[in-house]
Amino acid sequence: MSRPTPTPVRARRVHRRRAVLAALAGAALLGLTACSGNSGAAAPTALDPGNWPAVLAQAKGQTVNFYAYGGDTVLNSFLSGYVTDALAMQGVTLKQVKITDTVDAVNKVLGEKQAGRSTGGSVDAIWINGENFATGVQAKLWYCGWDKALPNSRYVDFANAAVGSDFGVPVNGCEAVWQQADSALVYDSSKLSSTDVASVSALLAWATAHPGHFSYPALPDFTGSMAVRTILYDSLGAPAPLAGAFDAAKYAPAASALWARLNALEPALWRGGSTYPQTQDAVERLYGDGEISAYFTYGPGAVADKVRAGLYPKSTREAVPSPGNISNNSFLAIPGNAAHKAAALMLANVLEDPQTQLALYKAEGIYPGIDAAKTDAATRAAFAAVQVSASVLPLSELTAHAQPELASGYVTRLEKDWRTKVLQH
Repeated sequence: MSRPTPTPVRARRVHRRRAVLAALAGAALLGLTACSGNSGAAAPTALDPGNWPAVLAQAKGQTVNFYAYGGDTVLNSFLSGYVTDALAMQGVTLKQVKITDTVDAVNKVLGEKQAGRSTGGSVDAIWINGENFATGVQAKLWYCGWDKALPNSRYVDFANAAVGSDFGVPVNGCEAVWQQADSALVYDSSKLSSTDVASVSALLAWATAHPGHFSYPALPDFTGSMAVRTILYDSLGAPAPLAGAFDAAKYAPAASALWARLNALEPALWRGGSTYPQTQDAVERLYGDGEISAYFTYGPGAVADKVRAGLYPKSTREAVPSPGNISNNSFLAIPGNAAHKAAALMLANVLEDPQTQLALYKAEGIYPGIDAAKTDAATRAAFAAVQVSASVLPLSELTAHAQPELASGYVTRLEKDWRTKVLQH
């Protein structure tokens, strides 16, 4: 059965991302209350994260409203099954509020702040990304000073720069890591050779010679943004020229070269670039249907299941084209006005549990946010025993070529400018 055709984006010229700056301005006018924690988040209720028995007692009977991306059916099932059961054993109910864009959850918290709702907020936890974490830091939204108090935080490598900084913004105890994301190129090896995927330049040359067989989702889709940044890294040779906080003088020439390259590539994209898939899920459906032969992903470990299920051809393989892949971590943040902070802390702790991390790795190929080397011998052996499909790259190969993320200021600007410089060009 054929799958639905992705919604044309160029024709609609509509994007769901709402203007956060206006909300920030309103929040500032209302004088948000600063709190403890280096990012200056809103003051927490009477709760001591360091007193875990008290956290357990307070969390019992609470429902944690977890705002998380809802487009991944396997992850949704994992949250509604394994994680829900683990929390229920400790008297906590998990309610996943499925969203398509993290900014929706952040804007909800901002709106409540504007309305003066400093306690009893409806959002207890958010699967946050770097851009929106930065927004919350600016607006003093986050509950802070708890990440190292989680009992399972002993398995986290806090010396890792990717754990201490989220898209260039210091974490400062205002969020907790729970998974590692590494980008990779997924391709059909019956149609592309190892030479075609050796570098981004080689890939784009192949796409030009085989028009219609490569695409990426319209920005601000998270993975589409990564694909554009990957091409930017190739144009620069490395992310180093844009290291540090946003610098307009550095950005201008780099972005100008990027837009020229993307516009030149556009006729070689799926449907001649007249439209872009709206989501990463749509891109993956195009690959499964054989309409495209290569795409970038942030979830390389999940590809094996699609091959086993027959959704992808057995000739599916992965590569890390030069100059490397982009690596980051997924975090959980708790708003300062959350009604159920204790339950949110319980959720964060369950997500960092080595057995949860192992189950996530087995179920969806999600790479651990904790350092498996810090776990016991049996758990380390269990991680090592997980079978790696021939279709996916081992984690060691992904991390060997990993490049850091740009600061959130660059990411936000790239996503904004892509719409006018590429989509509407």
